[in-house]
Amino acid sequence: MPRKRPEELRSHRWFGVDDLRAFGHRSRLLQTGLAEADFRGKPVIGIINTWSDLSVCHAHFRTRAEEVKRGVWQAGGFPVELPAHPVTEQYQKPSSMLYRNFLAMETEELARSHPCDGLVLMGGCDKTPPALVMGALSANLPCVFVPAGPMLSGNWHGKKLGSGSDVWKYNAELRAGNITQAQWKDMESGIARSFGTCMTAGTAATMMLAVEAMGLALPGASSIPAADAAHPRMATAAGRRIVEMVWEDATPASFLTQASIDNAVTATMGFGGSTNAIPHLIAMARRGGFQLDLDRFDAISRRTPLIANLRPNGDTWLMEDFYYAGGARAFLARLAPWLDLSARTVTGATLGENLEGAECFNEDIIRPLDRPLQAEGGVAILRGSLAPRGAVIKTSAADPLLLSHTGPAVVFEDYNDMNARLDDPALEVTPDSVLVLRQAGPQGGPGMPEWGMMPIPKKLLQQGVRDMVRLSDARMSGTSYGTCILHVAPESHIGGPLALVRTGDLIRLDVPNRGLDLLVEPAELERRRAAWTPPPRRYTRGWTSLYLDHVGQADEGCDFDFLEHGAPTPEPEIH
Repeated sequence: MPRKRPEELRSHRWFGVDDLRAFGHRSRLLQTGLAEADFRGKPVIGIINTWSDLSVCHAHFRTRAEEVKRGVWQAGGFPVELPAHPVTEQYQKPSSMLYRNFLAMETEELARSHPCDGLVLMGGCDKTPPALVMGALSANLPCVFVPAGPMLSGNWHGKKLGSGSDVWKYNAELRAGNITQAQWKDMESGIARSFGTCMTAGTAATMMLAVEAMGLALPGASSIPAADAAHPRMATAAGRRIVEMVWEDATPASFLTQASIDNAVTATMGFGGSTNAIPHLIAMARRGGFQLDLDRFDAISRRTPLIANLRPNGDTWLMEDFYYAGGARAFLARLAPWLDLSARTVTGATLGENLEGAECFNEDIIRPLDRPLQAEGGVAILRGSLAPRGAVIKTSAADPLLLSHTGPAVVFEDYNDMNARLDDPALEVTPDSVLVLRQAGPQGGPGMPEWGMMPIPKKLLQQGVRDMVRLSDARMSGTSYGTCILHVAPESHIGGPLALVRTGDLIRLDVPNRGLDLLVEPAELERRRAAWTPPPRRYTRGWTSLYLDHVGQADEGCDFDFLEHGAPTPEPEIH
């Protein structure tokens, strides 16, 4: 394989020429105590680190960045750490999704404006994997993704707890009066026991696995628990590999194909992954210039068996168990009949070559193909008069009895209206009702908050109800479960049919036939549309104003119109 010469490195323009500007660049690094031999003529590796004190899932990234640097030094490169927006899932409001594109833009600009020859992308918590990959694909420099890895399994009074999934489960029991406030409080310290991402098959685990299946992470990297000693070894190995990738000029555009994208979608479906993966993968694909739409998701879901028996799809196992069962390599090897094993990866080898020798050690966790958890993937795409551009449901986490259902709508105008009225004893709601939430989409939220798993009204919980049909233009946490219809497009804020629903209207859900319809006469809907007025704009400055001007709908990936694949941004002039 042809290898670059040192003078062909992108960083050579900063450090390798003999002019006034390069003099300044070199002298400032010498200022830090480095010697010229440390950086001149070596690949400069930008380590894009999403650590922060409030990014608790990435608490180990301060240390992992040093371990990546160790690998870069070992391979003869020069590592530079570039802190980036952490997109903290737990703390940013109104929605972390509002800032995914912020990190994507920052990643691209950090790579473009600095003397980087290659990138190590450090992320894991929900929005960071897609954002880092989106930015890296736009920058098109050699890159390796280092996933944060799942946290250790939770434990409370001898019961295994899964972050997110058991929060929703036990909160329902608290509201129903089946556990005490003291028990609920005691659970807080046992449900998240280490650094790392949610240890259920939520969005973080889904996206880390999808990035590996796409070919952008080292084999098996996505499933290593964050606290396991194998994790720092993986980080160091990634540091070594990225240096080699720079010399090989192994940019994403040089090896990613449409098959790489389909592999990521297939892994997501076979994993029973988060519905959040759908807009993320669409955005990632489009950044690389590949085609991906909702129909492709549905087609791949219909052909792919769900073989990962993990919460919230299963009721027992967590990501730590998945790793002990063989992890991502064993899972992908078992899913091989539905993958394109010829797709190339960051290792320089094919996906099939990376999976050679993988073994499964627990067939209840990674199911045999003749005994899947579900015959089809965990997600279905719905269309109809209520969602002409599509909606999403996670069938693997829903009550099968509700997948064909017709019921009257109970409409909440926005999240505050829902909170104010949901537990009112006077709320006219039955188990057959369809809870409807508006103003929760990309613009209405703004940023599609995770409000889609609306709580069950308290009076129904007390009757023993634990699931009912819920419908919105919102997202829901990947750790969530229930018969929740999400990502309704177009959203209500811009006048989609969801804006026209009234309490009492009948809504028909028909998952087997992929249908979602509002059973109201067209003439009546036209009267309502004529009377509808757009909500007033609430944000007029800063990032949120830019977001509202340029964000796409859920079926388009919620990316910005000016950041999708196109002509690359020109290289910066050196001044």
